[in-house]
Formats: sequence, C-alpha cells, structure tokens
Amino acid sequence: MKKILIAYYSRKGQNYKGGSIVNLPVGNTEVIAKKIQQLTGGDLFEIQTVKTYPADYMETTRVAQDELSQDARPELSEYLNNPDEYDVIYLGYPNWWGTFPMAICTFLESFDTSGKTIIPFCTHEGSGSGHSERDIKRLCPEAMVEKGIAIRGGSVTGADGVLKTWLGK
Repeated sequence: MKKILIAYYSRKGQNYKGGSIVNLPVGNTEVIAKKIQQLTGGDLFEIQTVKTYPADYMETTRVAQDELSQDARPELSEYLNNPDEYDVIYLGYPNWWGTFPMAICTFLESFDTSGKTIIPFCTHEGSGSGHSERDIKRLCPEAMVEKGIAIRGGSVTGADGVLKTWLGK
C-alpha cells in the first residue's frame, strides 16, 4: 500500500476572490488539502515560511513577484521529518505569478524526490495552474509528476464532487 502525503502552502487573511480583496479565515489551498486528506487518508503537512508575508494582499503579491524574479528559496519554519516513507505526494499551492510560491521550491529541494509520484493541486482566481506542473517536473526530474487539478479559490467549499472525480473515488 502506497503511503500518501498531502503537503501544501496556503495563505489565509487578505486574498483576491471574484474581483475583490476578501479576508479568509482559512486559505483556499488549505481547504482543498483537508478535503484531499479526508478522501485519501494521507498525512497532512503545511509548508510554512519563517518570514511571514505582509498582511496586505497587494504587498504580498509584490514580495512574491520579487521572490520569483530572484529565484529565492524562503526558509521554512519546519521540514518534513520522514520524507522517505512517502510514495505519493499531493502538492498544493496557490498560483502566484503563473506558478507556485517559492516556498514550494524550498520544500521540494529539501529531500530526494526520486521515484516519488507528485500530484499537484492549485487554487487560483482565473489563471489555472499556469506553468507550475512544468516547473515541478524541472525541479524533480526523477519523480513522476502526474496531471494535477486547478480549482478556483471562490469554489473551494463546493469542490468535493470534482475532487472525488479527480481522485477516482
């Protein structure tokens, strides 16, 4: 039996949703990660950075753009203790500037992904998964990266059916 990990980065607080800035008590990607955890029984791991992003959404987007252009690797507050025991990694993130937050790079580069199956899922407000799947394949050339799913942030609470279909449940 394959051991499953659901690793995700999510941002609560100010977020863009349907053309407006709203305050989310739980980030959209976290909502999806927890739904996948309920459906698969996998272990949950939240990817968090040591340095938090600004509370202001627009300022966060500027910081995220700077990190992307600098190919930054933000330090994580916690690293996966036992990456070798997982065969399948559902990897979740919001789409920031056409890809994932740079903390995802830090996470993926912190252990050997060779032979693992990585299944991406992202949340967005109209940009889909961008080029994030291609970026994961570039970062993890020895892993099998499966086709992921992109879910609009404003639709996460009602995504159970689409997730069940995607997961083949």
